[in-house]
Amino acid sequence: MTPREEAQVEAEKTFETFVIYSKKAVMWIIFGLVVVVVGCNSGVDGTQGGYNGEQYNPSNINVSKNK
Repeated sequence: MTPREEAQVEAEKTFETFVIYSKKAVMWIIFGLVVVVVGCNSGVDGTQGGYNGEQYNPSNINVSKNK
């Protein structure tokens, strides 16, 4: 086997290994992000991030434009 052929075989083997580890790393990163996003959306108090519209209702502001 010539040095050129040996280098080609080694490069292909290395590239296949790189692709495998890259796929594993991406899957772990996605899994970690999903865990973080779900954990943050659940809320600390267990309300699952519920929105209370009455709490933020600006009832003391007159919004009519015809004064």
